[in-house]
Amino acid sequence: MTHKLSRRAVLAAGAATALSARPARAADKTIRVGVLTDMAGTYSALLGPGSVLGARLAVEDFQKAHPEIAVELVSADLLLKPDVALAIAGDWFDNKGIDLLTDVPLSSAAYAIGDMAKAKDKLAIFTGAASSMVTGAKCGPNHLHWVYDTWGIPHAVVEATVKDGGDSWFFLTADYAFGHTLAADCMSFVKGSGGTVKGEARHPFPGTTDFSAFLLQAQASGAKVVGLANGGTDAVNCIKQAVEFGLVKAGKKIVGTGLLINDIFSVGLEVAQGVRLAEPFYWDMNDGTRAFGQRFQARMQTKAMPNSAQAGQYSAVSHYLKTVAAMGVDRAKASGRDVIAQMRANPPKDPIFGDSFIREDGRVIHPIHLFEVKSPSESKGPWDLLKLKATIPTEQAFRPLKDGGCPMIKV
Repeated sequence: MTHKLSRRAVLAAGAATALSARPARAADKTIRVGVLTDMAGTYSALLGPGSVLGARLAVEDFQKAHPEIAVELVSADLLLKPDVALAIAGDWFDNKGIDLLTDVPLSSAAYAIGDMAKAKDKLAIFTGAASSMVTGAKCGPNHLHWVYDTWGIPHAVVEATVKDGGDSWFFLTADYAFGHTLAADCMSFVKGSGGTVKGEARHPFPGTTDFSAFLLQAQASGAKVVGLANGGTDAVNCIKQAVEFGLVKAGKKIVGTGLLINDIFSVGLEVAQGVRLAEPFYWDMNDGTRAFGQRFQARMQTKAMPNSAQAGQYSAVSHYLKTVAAMGVDRAKASGRDVIAQMRANPPKDPIFGDSFIREDGRVIHPIHLFEVKSPSESKGPWDLLKLKATIPTEQAFRPLKDGGCPMIKV
């Protein structure tokens, strides 16, 4: 990495927002959590300030129970650039005393940060990165993968769509690690369910706003389903433009395999009604999720409800901090690997995902729910967007351990 790039990244890290839960008593006794996220790019509405807020709420709840433990929360914008993300992570681990690094909505950066955490015996929990390779070929002893991945989400959506007659697909794919893995996993489910893949068009990431050429390819393919192997504003623009170009009116089904609730809100029910998506969390599932959702919404400047990634930040940081309290600050700061072992020995339980457990490959396991977007007449409020169609139980929701290719697993 050149000096110029390192300097730019360090400047980005220096611009991080420091959020102290309480004044640090002593530098070596303070637990430090760093949220490395996208504050202004494609995924900023899905993660960004909401991801930081999810972590902040977890810190606040922990401080009420453990005022004797000092916790500091910092955040930085990775600018959706792997070199920037790595420079910030290195500076945080080496110079800023960060004990836990979270989020990272860039799978290629997550791979490298996982390796860095291993080399330095730190801890990373990825709630923003989605590639299933994080706990597959790129697994490691010092990182966990929380919330969702590119196997679990399409497994729920694709198989259900094929069973309902959507047996031929064309994919629009974001041209980077996340998109490639998502499309590959989706295609395996299409074929495994008896369907066919008519083709794929990869669009540059980030920066694409006009998807007309890619949508015309999808239309010309004759596929019944246009699968979106992308997310954030890319997925939103694809859905809007698919409607504008008449694909939906012509009978094409649009399936967003990387959609979150914020995307549906941006598109609007008139356009998105009937679209299917899978999520491990929805704010209106039960009393616990509603209470968290309302608390989160009241603190968000945009008044948005939390999506699964933002709620996952609360879940991940909460379980980490509970583990710190159980094992002691000194021991927790000494080894990220030891923290993971303790986190696994005492499985997470919270209002976000209910009962979960942490597998040997670092995958956090919990149910995934299949939803369909409501019609405008079915909705009772701005964020009343989804109706539950099915729940994939814990033991079926994520890729089997033996199939992941994680080098830590002996099969």
